Amino acid sequence: MTPPSRPKTPPLRPWQVRTLAALEPWRGGSFLISAAPGAGKTRPALEQAKRMLKDGRADRIALVCPTAPLTRQWAQAAGKLGLHLVPDAESPRPPKDFAGIAVTYARVAASGERWSALVTPKTLVIADEAHHLGEDLAWGDGFTKAFRRTDKLLMLSGTPFRSDATPIPGMRYDREGVVIPDISYTYAEAVRDAVCRPVAFITYDGTLSWQSGDDVIESSFDTVLTAREAGRRYRTAISTELPDGLPRILREAHERLAEVRASGHKDAGGLVIAADGHHAKAVAKLLREVTGKAPTVVLHTEARAAQKLAAFTDSRDEWLVAVNMVSEGVDIPRLRVGVYATAAKTPLIFRQIVGRFVRTIPGRGADLSWVYLPADPILRDHAANVEGELRHVLRRGQDEGVLDEPVERERKDRDPDEEGQAFVPLSADVVPQMTLFGPPPGEPGGPPAAKRIVPTFPSAIAASAGADAAGADEDDEDIPGMPAYERRALLRDKRHRLVGDLRRRDGLTPAEINIWLNRETGVSRVEDATLAQLEQSVELLLDRLTTRR
Repeated sequence: MTPPSRPKTPPLRPWQVRTLAALEPWRGGSFLISAAPGAGKTRPALEQAKRMLKDGRADRIALVCPTAPLTRQWAQAAGKLGLHLVPDAESPRPPKDFAGIAVTYARVAASGERWSALVTPKTLVIADEAHHLGEDLAWGDGFTKAFRRTDKLLMLSGTPFRSDATPIPGMRYDREGVVIPDISYTYAEAVRDAVCRPVAFITYDGTLSWQSGDDVIESSFDTVLTAREAGRRYRTAISTELPDGLPRILREAHERLAEVRASGHKDAGGLVIAADGHHAKAVAKLLREVTGKAPTVVLHTEARAAQKLAAFTDSRDEWLVAVNMVSEGVDIPRLRVGVYATAAKTPLIFRQIVGRFVRTIPGRGADLSWVYLPADPILRDHAANVEGELRHVLRRGQDEGVLDEPVERERKDRDPDEEGQAFVPLSADVVPQMTLFGPPPGEPGGPPAAKRIVPTFPSAIAASAGADAAGADEDDEDIPGMPAYERRALLRDKRHRLVGDLRRRDGLTPAEINIWLNRETGVSRVEDATLAQLEQSVELLLDRLTTRR
């Protein structure tokens, strides 16, 4: 009887071909592939493994990744190419009929010394989402110890930057502390090549009010507040208890999903990223009221979380509500609409969440996805930074081997509340704001014709809806009717945040940075700076953060 043949594999994408060409002369050391989530890093890594096993450069594979479900996904993908890996393995020595193993960073860290004696000099180590090695010193130390006998490290990451000063094992850095990949394929390039979907951000803003101690504060996201009150404003915006706040946005998002399904993508799905388990259940209750159907709720603390995600992936259900289950390894290509309602706002988490909506479906092309999020300045900055990548690609062309992503420092998401200071969300009256890079106003899927759309590049991820976001300075002047004092406050707030980013990255003191800025802009005190001088200081900070020296 003839054994069943393996499913025919799709052809390699052009960027994957370029990657394999760059890997052809590689014999050892560390090689970093930095490619956007959804671009397809798995394929070139496995193709390279096959090639190295065949020509004798490697005698086995050790695939290391963040989670146990991911080890099984890697084993399945390898099997389609004729490579057999043991998922969630307990030893780096695979059975004779297997090409290697797939294991978690945690397991390696727990057995680093024992593994080091079993790893051969010709073991090919593939480190998936290698930035995780910088999150836990034990993971990084265990990884280094376990694989110290081999120098064949193939590193993969869609977000190869860290928020702290801990270097990621196996990665090279320039003098500014920016990771240097051997191959870089950005999200903007993936959108340009129709490898990933474009995503349109729809921010929502309006009048938010909350009780803070004995005071009642009313504000929109345009107002500059203290860190504590800005955190409370954000919590008010994602509260499930205010009918004209997040519940209104959930209704808008469901209407968007219904439009997407009606337009031909009949099994399109939606995802809400909730803040915690209690919040997720409250969101699920609201969605059931809106849709008449109970959404799938997945909490990372649940024993069956992975199974519930898999079931949703293969279903035609409309909505998924999740907490801490949407980072690497969650591959649900039918997701088209998202609501960002988590308190986490770091650059890494933001990009991981956006990455859930970019995966394409064969035969459907690069459909547009939609993500609703509060018009918080931090989130707007993250979106604007992604726009900056697109501008780099369109203006300066592809620059293979250079990471377009600046090193950013993750801001702590804990609310700086003081004990004894009561916080109670009181009211919210928010509406979706403008979208960038989406359909033109008045067209199907786009905003009403009366909405203002900031002109920018087509076919790309949407940028911030706020013109004060980093990377969108030239748009600030285009906001009609903005009083000068508000513009000044926005510029000073932006300057302050960028000074903080530079301080965390380079270890400088705020005084050192401010002395440099004041000298360059001709200012004796920031309080005396003109709007033009504030703009110049912001440009200097952005240049320092994004340009290698």
